[in-house]
Amino acid sequence: MIDLHTHSTVSDGSEPPAQVVRLAAAAGLRAVALTDHDRFDGLAEAGAEAARLGVELVPGCEVSCRGPGDPASAAGSAHVLVYFPDEDGPLSATLATLRRNREDRNRRLVARLVELGLPVTWEEVVAEAGGEDGLGRPHVAAVLVRHGVVGSIQEAFDRYLGPGGAAYLPKDNLGLPEVARLAAASGGLCVLAHPLSLGLPEATLARFLEDLASLGFAGAEAFYGRYRPEERRLLERLARRAGLVPTGGSDFHGTYKPDLAVGTGQGDLAVPDWCLEELLARRPARPRG
Repeated sequence: MIDLHTHSTVSDGSEPPAQVVRLAAAAGLRAVALTDHDRFDGLAEAGAEAARLGVELVPGCEVSCRGPGDPASAAGSAHVLVYFPDEDGPLSATLATLRRNREDRNRRLVARLVELGLPVTWEEVVAEAGGEDGLGRPHVAAVLVRHGVVGSIQEAFDRYLGPGGAAYLPKDNLGLPEVARLAAASGGLCVLAHPLSLGLPEATLARFLEDLASLGFAGAEAFYGRYRPEERRLLERLARRAGLVPTGGSDFHGTYKPDLAVGTGQGDLAVPDWCLEELLARRPARPRG
């Protein structure tokens, strides 16, 4: 059993990279991927702990991209998991720019919440995140929960931070062809994360997966922590039809997504080993020169 989608304190998770690996070992996983948003900073720590515990670490990151639909809709943003990228490749430089843009967006987001009269400060959000580097909306949400503005992280996103929320601000995202090109140039593989979050009808989603395959994507996340068994089966079928590897993971964020555990998601997730084996078979040759 494996888990190809987890987050740590390096981005918007509550647990350090080494603890994510320890949780994977405790769950009996053969392999775990650390896929923090837009950064690779946790891979060294996770790799050391993985080597100590005998767990295979799959290096990766998660990148937000422009989706196939209206930017104001769920389909306007697609998340892409990139596995095995060269940390010094062209993708890394682009991610550094995205991180700078995200910091500016975060500051404007907090300022908008202040304008709405909510009890939140930039300093408190930074403290929640443990620094500015990995700060994201879940940290803002946690501060709102602590002040009693909302009852949960999800409510904070629904009312304030997510699309349609009172303080929502879109961020700069890469195009899907661009992330595919950068990943390939960095020796990496692209996989569409949680495809149902796009909100596309089945036929439209099927065509979208075919389009991704034509861009060079390797897979689509079928075995996802929050999906029902029938949804996983549908996505596995659609991925196969498009020529993509059905992959899977919990999307673990610790206390920021308390219903999702490493390896088991909401309790019934079991991502088969063959997902990783098929991905490895599609890994491109490392670029030369």
